[in-house]
Amino acid sequence: MKYLFAISTVAIAAAGAVTAQDQVVNIYNWSDYIADDTIEKFQEQTGITVVYDVYDSNEVLEAKMLTGSSGYDVVVPTGSFLQRQIGAGAYQPLDRAALPNLVNMDPDLMAAAAAYDAENEHATIYMWGTTGIGYNIGAVAERLGEDYEVDSWALIFDPEIAAKLADCGITMLDAPTEMLPAAMNYLGLDPQSIEPADLEAGAELLTQVRPHIRYYNSSQYINDLANGDICVSVGWSGDVFQAQARASEVDAGVEIGYVIPNEGALQWFDMLAIPVDAPNADNAHQFINFIMDAQITADITNYVWYANANLASMPLVDEEITSDPGIFPTEAAKENLWSSPVYNARTDRLITRLWTTVKTGQ
Repeated sequence: MKYLFAISTVAIAAAGAVTAQDQVVNIYNWSDYIADDTIEKFQEQTGITVVYDVYDSNEVLEAKMLTGSSGYDVVVPTGSFLQRQIGAGAYQPLDRAALPNLVNMDPDLMAAAAAYDAENEHATIYMWGTTGIGYNIGAVAERLGEDYEVDSWALIFDPEIAAKLADCGITMLDAPTEMLPAAMNYLGLDPQSIEPADLEAGAELLTQVRPHIRYYNSSQYINDLANGDICVSVGWSGDVFQAQARASEVDAGVEIGYVIPNEGALQWFDMLAIPVDAPNADNAHQFINFIMDAQITADITNYVWYANANLASMPLVDEEITSDPGIFPTEAAKENLWSSPVYNARTDRLITRLWTTVKTGQ
């Protein structure tokens, strides 16, 4: 999900006779997905040292979870990946008694996330959002006209339109389980379909626009949008808003917009979970409970511009964020959102093959 960085921290002495292992929690999260002071605050409050690593795709995380012995205590899989990893025995049930801040969570959003994890037994929501279109407002207007309204996947999936934008740069996420359903949805097919013919139709559409795509990457586009190096990206909502903020900071004359297309978009949930073989499960629960504190959640949302599911945090979130329909979708937009299905092994193989063909043209 975001541009890569890594944080390692220096051990902080804690009072009492505890082992070094007891004072550590190993976190594996999406890149650029936490406030700049969250880790420091946790360490100061608990005396537990955080070792923080990042990734930028669910596939990278899944490989570690299914292999086992990752050494991580808290990880952040997206809902559909969480579900099948639970089925593989990758996560331990949460100890609710150790998570008093669960009372802060929005019951409706938690119920939606329970579609991937019955009764929210193994995970709680970290952040959620949509996969839509980020774009350079000026660059698109220059090529398509001031009156062109960016409100449809046609901006990317219509070859004639994409051709007009190719010179300023179109990018897609390197995420086949998001790109194929979006293409299928544009074609009027069920984005949750696992029928080979539907997936192949989506891949064919993506192949048609491939000559106009600059690259497939799930993190690079943030800075490239902000710097004006590209003009259109299929991206995660919060990433695009971060690009928007960075563009404002450098004052390079780049204005970034984000839209949930009229045809609909994927709604996803990133979940906090504890691997079954986590070496520091007690510390993991402390970290998750800390994240669900109203102020801490608000701090993260205010920093990364992703929606959260913490009702108690809402009064503490900047109004500019809570009032933005790209972050917190309108009721009308919510009607066209879909969730990602859980794919079986056969469909996984097909998706991998189709995506390789889309990216390589072979």
